[in-house]
Amino acid sequence: MQSSSPPPRGSAPSLDLNLLTALDALLTEGSVTGAARRLHLSTPAMSRTLTRVRRALDDPVLVRSGRHMVPTPRALELAGEVRGIVERAEAVLTPGADGDFEPAALERTFTLLADDALLTLVGMRLLERMRAQAPGVSLRLLPEGPGDSTALREGVADLELGVVDAPTPETRVEHVFTDTNVGVVRRGHPLLDGELTAERFAAADHVTASRRGRFHGPIDELLAARGLRRRVVASVPTLAAALMVVAQTDLVARTGRRLGAAQLDRLGLVAFEIPLELPALPIAQAWHPRYEKDPAHRWLRRCVRETAQDLGPAAGPGIASGADPAAGTAARPPGCGYTDSEGGSS
Repeated sequence: MQSSSPPPRGSAPSLDLNLLTALDALLTEGSVTGAARRLHLSTPAMSRTLTRVRRALDDPVLVRSGRHMVPTPRALELAGEVRGIVERAEAVLTPGADGDFEPAALERTFTLLADDALLTLVGMRLLERMRAQAPGVSLRLLPEGPGDSTALREGVADLELGVVDAPTPETRVEHVFTDTNVGVVRRGHPLLDGELTAERFAAADHVTASRRGRFHGPIDELLAARGLRRRVVASVPTLAAALMVVAQTDLVARTGRRLGAAQLDRLGLVAFEIPLELPALPIAQAWHPRYEKDPAHRWLRRCVRETAQDLGPAAGPGIASGADPAAGTAARPPGCGYTDSEGGSS
């Protein structure tokens, strides 16, 4: 009996490209059960596939957090790239789909739903990218509102962009970038003098950005766990309004490090690390499955993905000294909703 010959020296190991599809499903669904349903597999078979994905990446990919599974930082980093690869592979195997699609010939209006910070950060860059590739396309940018949970299902919007916490069961969700929470004050604010502790942070007067007018959120819960309580003197509907208030008062606000960077520079504000372990802000795009294979919509999603990648690493304005720089970066799974009431979901 002849033994099989070893692979030639220096040859690359064989790759199972099915693992990319599995990884995409796992990151999109955020659970083994959901991924199994998406790929028409049994849950035990999907669980075995997850083990293979973990072995290939040398990373847990999904880890349990209470009753849910959450992606690791490595998984979040790969999510957009994996989705893009899978979309391109599907296009190759779908006759007459993206292979025949010409953005320059497209005449269509897309409706994008997002909060004001995302419309400013991503929306304008997205419009510039789309106009360069498809002059016949128009982009309708709408602010989110209290009744938008079914906007995708009802066809009111083509795409949602935000922190997606509670999508409808059929909604497709793709992580595009992660932001972190920072505090914001005017230059020369007394809070910037000396060490910034949770006690000093709680003692300041605050303004919140909440589309539903909420005064309390995750910050208050974390303070309460330390026996602390802050005073929120105002609630405004948008982050832009909150920053305008902060620029003219001694109030303290919260924003995303990347989401608020341009406005902070423009208004001369100072960002600082909040001395609490606030969760990160995983920004995702979400769409209804009716558009899953639509070449024009796939192009739109690719433009959003590429625009987010062009934002670069989470840099933003200079951060004042205070809390541990590692604070506030706990990962949250991709989900649909928006940042509201101090980093919580609407």
